[in-house]
Amino acid sequence: MQKRILGTSGLQVSAIGLGCMGMSFAYGPAKDRREMISLLGTTVDRGVTFFDTAEVYGPFANEELVGEALQPIRDKVVIATKFGFDLSPDRDPGAPGLDSRPEHIRRVTDASLKRLRIETIDLLYQHRVDPGVPIEDVAGAVKELIAEGKVKHFGLSEAGPETIRRAHAVQPVAALQSEYSLWSREVEADVLPLLEELGIGFVPYSPLGRGFLTGKIDQGTEFDSSDFRNRLPRFAPEALKANHALVELITGIAERKNATPAQIALAWLLAQKPWIVPIPGTTKLHRLDENIGAAAVDLTDRDLAEIDTAAAQIEVRGARYPEQLEALTER
Repeated sequence: MQKRILGTSGLQVSAIGLGCMGMSFAYGPAKDRREMISLLGTTVDRGVTFFDTAEVYGPFANEELVGEALQPIRDKVVIATKFGFDLSPDRDPGAPGLDSRPEHIRRVTDASLKRLRIETIDLLYQHRVDPGVPIEDVAGAVKELIAEGKVKHFGLSEAGPETIRRAHAVQPVAALQSEYSLWSREVEADVLPLLEELGIGFVPYSPLGRGFLTGKIDQGTEFDSSDFRNRLPRFAPEALKANHALVELITGIAERKNATPAQIALAWLLAQKPWIVPIPGTTKLHRLDENIGAAAVDLTDRDLAEIDTAAAQIEVRGARYPEQLEALTER
């Protein structure tokens, strides 16, 4: 597996990481624990070193899973997790609030360290920007945790340019994690140029459009009742039908390259900048191997121009999130 460095942070990771959320949360029932522990070990054997989790995934179950699986090989991996939600027992489970108060950050970081069975978190993200807490206070709290040796690097997720710049002035931001794929390209306008200016790495989540860009989902696909894609406007049948033009586009490129649509979608991301590291998630070994294979797909300048020209003619239908969740992202 090729390696990449996230911006100028010095944090080196595999060119493709693994998003672990779906093993415990969001995409239907939690998967068998033993099978997921085995898959995580195999992932490391395949050369992947970058693993992404968060306290909210479960909640807490995903960090515990990742911690158990990776503890024996801790020295071979980079573990990223996140803070920023109010997960107290008396919260409204249907609408988790934000909480990035410094005292809360310190408390939940200690809890994450225990669940992950590690002494230091390699990359700690603020999961969503909390408008009730100045970002300078958030960055300052993480700066203290770094000084204490509990955290190595600071990250943000779904933050806008002004927030990124203000946070970076207090504590250098190693990476931004936001949604980015061929059907979610909003960050290209002003976020990616700022990251390049400041030397910040970029970690696209949902790089396969929550499975859509694999070509395995259409308007007739039925998800488990607990799968959160049932709530996403972009996965409504009429939106899926309209957006299928994107799948047709990358399928044509894939056939020419002897690759799969998923591999083309990931290779396209890798080709955008050398400091971009996508984190596709999976719970299946054959999909893991497929995703890893994207790092070996060579898209020429002509291929990339063809994709961009054709994609520019396709209007993506449907919002990324329901209104309540979309309000938690900055653009």
